[in-house]
Amino acid sequence: ANTWEHSPAQFRKVLEVNLVGTFLCCHAVIPWILKNPASDWRGRIVNVSSIQGKEGMPQAAAYAASKAGMIALTKTLGKELATEGVLVNAITPAAVMTAMADALTDERRQSILARIPMQRFLSAEEVADQVAWLCSAECAFATGAVFDLSGGRATY
Repeated sequence: ANTWEHSPAQFRKVLEVNLVGTFLCCHAVIPWILKNPASDWRGRIVNVSSIQGKEGMPQAAAYAASKAGMIALTKTLGKELATEGVLVNAITPAAVMTAMADALTDERRQSILARIPMQRFLSAEEVADQVAWLCSAECAFATGAVFDLSGGRATY
């Protein structure tokens, strides 16, 4: 349905799950991370947003808005924790090959692939590899950053 056709309750529900849920997880875990005495390397937070948070998406306003909010939350936390030994970053994956993707109609699958220059779905392993790197010691200077896993779809 178009944006104006969703009820405020439907819109809020998606924001509650995606954006407020992410806030609540960060709210709960950050005080514990800050108790780590190794102040130069206390921990990492990786929020899973979506390419739709950067692009918007017809008939998915609540989802896109919630994912855009996650990007802003990540950038804010990255700045707030930059000198605390905590790096906070986000990933913005495009379509991932999951059981849900297997259930797509051929028409919907082709529509999704038409927006991805690499012409394929992202694998769950590729997502895990990116998150693992963001949580590793090799990732030492990136915070408040957004890492696209879009196969070239991202325009910024």
